[in-house]
Amino acid sequence: MKADFLLAITQLTAEKNLGTDVVFEAVESALAAAYKREHDIVGVVHVKIDRIEGDLKVWAEREIVEVEEDIADEDEQIDLEAARKLNPTATLGATLVENHVVSEEAGRIAAQTAKQVVLQRLREAEREAVFDEFSGQEGEVVSGVIQRVEPRQVILDLGRAEAVLPASEQARMEHYRSGQRLRVYVVEVMKANKGPQVVVSRTHKELIRRLFELEVPEVFKGMVEIKGIAREPGHRTKIAVHSRQEGLDPVGACVGMRGVRIQNIVNELQGERLDVIQWDPDPRKFVAHALS
Repeated sequence: MKADFLLAITQLTAEKNLGTDVVFEAVESALAAAYKREHDIVGVVHVKIDRIEGDLKVWAEREIVEVEEDIADEDEQIDLEAARKLNPTATLGATLVENHVVSEEAGRIAAQTAKQVVLQRLREAEREAVFDEFSGQEGEVVSGVIQRVEPRQVILDLGRAEAVLPASEQARMEHYRSGQRLRVYVVEVMKANKGPQVVVSRTHKELIRRLFELEVPEVFKGMVEIKGIAREPGHRTKIAVHSRQEGLDPVGACVGMRGVRIQNIVNELQGERLDVIQWDPDPRKFVAHALS
């Protein structure tokens, strides 16, 4: 049974890519709680697993105080007189250690506990990895598939996580349906019991900036700078662009040959009108461009 127990830990840690020491410590902690509960042990219970042989050692500890009236927690402390009945050499301020006999079923219980702990640790590690992945994408655009449309929110499948598109972040003129692929702006990533909760938006003006970065290489490379964005989500957006490279037409770069680039963005925004305006440091010239 000992061999089975060690084999269970070795296989599970290898399969799930978890550190062996981390798993052993977690199993020891879980076993200590189980032993205390099942055997009604008084004291702080500890379990130590021999990493080579698989033997289990179980003991309980209590701090020795002078008299019974000094006991603040009966599960953690014992008075000197009572301690000396269990161990004649007990001294004030020391720790009373009581060893407990390990049952025949210890190996089987330990193996089951090991599997449960490993799976729990795996779920925790997976949730943490997904949180780290998506928290690093706050302020970015991600692509997802709509799973379901609810009265006050839309749920998207992002692959390793679900995203929530609340009603407040939905463009009024847009229509959503199950199975539809959508690009969304990541507003916030929060930790939740079932994994990270990703809040996304279709109305954020930075969605426009990110879509242009994805569609227009000159914007992505910084050759064309987006100086400002004014947006009425679902209706109309105006963006002011400026060229950082002499001879490069910033408006033409954003629109693309035959309007292909900007049309791709319009299609993504379900028909929202996009006006690209050349920015100018002279307010009068800039206004003239905006009105032309």
